[in-house]
Amino acid sequence: MRLPYFWDEAGYYIPAARDLWLTGSLIPHSTPSNAHPPLVMAYLALWWKIAGFTPLVTRAAMLLVAAFSLLGIFRLAEHIANREVAWASAICTALYPVFFVQSTLAQVDLAAAGLIFWGLLSHFERRWTATALWFSLAAMAKETAVLVPLALLAWRIAARFCSSRRSGTADGEIPENLSAGIFAPLLVPAAVLATWYAYHYSLTGHVFGNPEFFRYNVQATANPLRILLALLMRLWQTVGYMNLGVLSAAALLAMLLPPLRDQGEERPRISLHIQFTFLAVAAVYIVVMSVIGGAVLARYMLPIVPLAIIVFVSTLWRRVHFWRQAIALVLLGFVLALFINPPYGFTLEDNLAYRDYILLHQDAENFLEARYPMARVLTAWPANDELTHPAFGYVTRPMQVVRIENFTIEQLMSAADQRSSFDMALVFSTKYEPPHPWLEHWEAWRRIKARFFGYHRDAPPALAAQILGGDLVYAKARQGQWIAVIELRQVRDAKLR
Repeated sequence: MRLPYFWDEAGYYIPAARDLWLTGSLIPHSTPSNAHPPLVMAYLALWWKIAGFTPLVTRAAMLLVAAFSLLGIFRLAEHIANREVAWASAICTALYPVFFVQSTLAQVDLAAAGLIFWGLLSHFERRWTATALWFSLAAMAKETAVLVPLALLAWRIAARFCSSRRSGTADGEIPENLSAGIFAPLLVPAAVLATWYAYHYSLTGHVFGNPEFFRYNVQATANPLRILLALLMRLWQTVGYMNLGVLSAAALLAMLLPPLRDQGEERPRISLHIQFTFLAVAAVYIVVMSVIGGAVLARYMLPIVPLAIIVFVSTLWRRVHFWRQAIALVLLGFVLALFINPPYGFTLEDNLAYRDYILLHQDAENFLEARYPMARVLTAWPANDELTHPAFGYVTRPMQVVRIENFTIEQLMSAADQRSSFDMALVFSTKYEPPHPWLEHWEAWRRIKARFFGYHRDAPPALAAQILGGDLVYAKARQGQWIAVIELRQVRDAKLR
């Protein structure tokens, strides 16, 4: 709860929220604007105004968002299934590693997901004003949330068209469930989001964020092979990632069993209409998020993974005598995934590896500040922000930083040609490398990852020190991650003289 800010928190969301807190501006000025809608940043700014600008306040505020999201999952599952399924679905969602970690991080995906769950509940309850409100708030939490009401609208049109063809509805007749009273709530969120983009454009001259952000997340992803690979990764994140496959496999096997009976009646399933609605929303979300988004992050799937969890849990409840024990095994799998890194590369924010990262950087940067407070430090993002912004919680005063892109051999050799511009180097693992990674023996796969998904290999600390012409003065590792401080020999020799 008191950990310093991590990765994209420090890279964008905390600076943007802090600008709003200090200046009242919805457009950040201390970091290039990514055009993300400001709802979550405004929420954090309000909490800081009430309780102070500290990581504890920030993380407590995000825990409230997570609790509200879990309540939405519970209410949604209770409405479409029953209370037993609702409790199991909410607990599974809470312990699913990606949700668990995001529940304290100051990012926007979990908030958008929670508002989507409440929007879906209102939609199924046919409360159209509430539907428009929840989905509009979701779109103002994160722009991609607008996909859900648009998917619902497309699904209603498609389902009604097919139904009309079968029942012989006259051409031109507007079916009851496609009346303006239903159209409007599902279109309002898009109008609200368009208003935000118009406001953003009026102040910045850019609709979808700064040019580099747009290039990385939209223009650079428009390759058929990359889209196909991203689609496979999105499917994996929806049904298999971080031991979610245990629940998916259990539900699939349960389909081989007949439904259980209570007092002579089959246990009811979730309405097929609702299941197909979930499927339509998931399909739209998966496809679109495979086409856009430079980083294929699992947190982007938070709006749809809990929907799959509800369906899978309902299947177990309906068909398996010992369904509670099966859910207990699923929960055990989620807990293990929080602490044990998978045998494949993953994003550090998807389990408690993010804590290892923060502690490593906290200790190394405390050492650097204490021993070399006036040094010019060569490092890469996000450590450059950690060293220059005391508000992020790593240092007590800004340090001078020379930034490079990463710690590949090529980048380090390029930096070595300009040794006079820095005195120290802070090098660290920018990606998790499993001890025995899948497919890494396949050279073509490594090239594909490097081309489409920013994959690279960081030079280990000893090699980095050799390339830069320095000596390791600090090195530490935790659970497959590492960090090191390198002192250039010219600095050491100057001290000796």
